[in-house]
Amino acid sequence: MKKRYCLIRRKDRQGTFYFHDLVTGKRESLGTKVLEDAQQIINAKNEALRQPHINLQIAKAFLFGADDKIKTRTWDNVFDAIIDSRHGPTKERWVRAKNEEPFKLILSQLLIETTAEDFLAVLKAGRVSTNVHLRKLHNFALDMDWLPKAMIPKHQWPAIEYGQKRAITLE
Repeated sequence: MKKRYCLIRRKDRQGTFYFHDLVTGKRESLGTKVLEDAQQIINAKNEALRQPHINLQIAKAFLFGADDKIKTRTWDNVFDAIIDSRHGPTKERWVRAKNEEPFKLILSQLLIETTAEDFLAVLKAGRVSTNVHLRKLHNFALDMDWLPKAMIPKHQWPAIEYGQKRAITLE
């Protein structure tokens, strides 16, 4: 198989390396001025195209090297970490949220094996509080670097739609 990406270097003062996509013609910075780093990135891009079926296993191997608990961390662990860090009524709300039916769909799933479809299923099964708590749960896992990237981008989350509020009347 031919290589899709090739390495180029701009002839300016910065000397930043770029990759050139031979199929689309797109050029993008590699964010490095070091030749060895740039070559390693290009090799990884080309190798990913050559053997797409093992990319997930390679990614997991790298992640396991960075965090040994990533193999066993579930959404239940994330809930427990949040609950342990809260106090009073907020802690009680998180305990109630963990016991809601929609969250039972993902509690036992590993973080790295959860997909956006799993989150959407939880959102579909839940209500407004499910949406709010799932966002907070997701953001907590991201902030702790337990997730490599966002499951659902911020602008793709369904809008939080509260029900109609009614005041007490004389009648």
